[in-house]
Formats: sequence, structure tokens, C-alpha cells
Amino acid sequence: MSRVTLREALHALQESGFVESRRGRYGGTFVCTVSPSAAPTSASHVDNLEDALTLRSVLETGAAEFAAVRELTEHERAHLRARLAECEVAGLGEYRRKDSRLHLAIAEISGSPSLTAAVADVRMRSQRAARRNPVAAEEHRALQLANAALVDAVLDGDAPAARRAMAEHLEGTASLLRGFLG
Repeated sequence: MSRVTLREALHALQESGFVESRRGRYGGTFVCTVSPSAAPTSASHVDNLEDALTLRSVLETGAAEFAAVRELTEHERAHLRARLAECEVAGLGEYRRKDSRLHLAIAEISGSPSLTAAVADVRMRSQRAARRNPVAAEEHRALQLANAALVDAVLDGDAPAARRAMAEHLEGTASLLRGFLG
């Protein structure tokens, strides 16, 4: 991950209230002890999830499209392939984390640090709901296939296919999350 991406992600975490940064001798970035959305009601939790899913759809489909239209370096191509390979061998317990790394890699290679930070922020928001629900074997396989199609489209430079593959992947994830929440 580039330093710019890391700085943008830390900034997004700070803006969301998850971490605080302090300067000085004992300075650094620290995880906040109180969650910024402590004890939301069920209705507000669903509203927040819907908001996050809508924003994810806009941001991540755009990131996939921009990643596909860029002339990627061999390093970027290898990075994307490595993130996909991690997803392919990930067990059910670690899949979501590896999937997030893949989606952040796509955002990174879109060439926009601001977009990468926004994707990191919105993925974190939607992952709060996902963490409470385990990945099922059927979901795992479907997500793996969707990610492979997505990476192929980006590497082939096919922007419409990359946008479509990301949209289908995100809609599948959104449907699963909505199903878990009833």
C-alpha cells in the first residue's frame, strides 16, 4: 500500500471517529475506545447500512471503471493478481478481510487517493454489519467467481465489464446483508 493511500485511510478513520492522532513526544495514531456509533437502534442500523451500500455501489463501480481505463504498470497488475490469489485461497473466516484488500487494491489502481480513502471508509461502515454474519460456503464461492470476473475485466482494460462485474458483486453482497438483517 502506498504512503498516500495509508495517510488517506487513516484520515478517513479519524474523520469517522475510529482513531485519533496526537502529535508530540507520545504522539501517534490511536484506536478510540468508544465506537462513533455506539448502540444504534435497529432502524438506524438498517438506515446506516443502506446508506453505506448505496455509497459503496457508486464509489466501487467507479473505481473499477477507472482502474480498467488506466494503463496499469506491471507492479499494479501483479498487486491485483496477488490480492485475487489471496481471496481464492482464503478460508471462510478470513475471506471478508481478503476481499476488502482486493477492493482497496482496485481503488488504489484507479489512480485517485481520495477515491481510495472514500472506498476504505465506506467498506469499513458496511463491514460492521457483515462481521456479525459468517460467510457461508455458497456465498464464498459466488464471491470468488465474481472477484475473478472483476479482476479479469480490469486487467483486460474493459471498463464497461469492470463496472458491470463490480455492480453485480456489490448487489450480491448487499442482498446477503439485507437478508441477514431481516
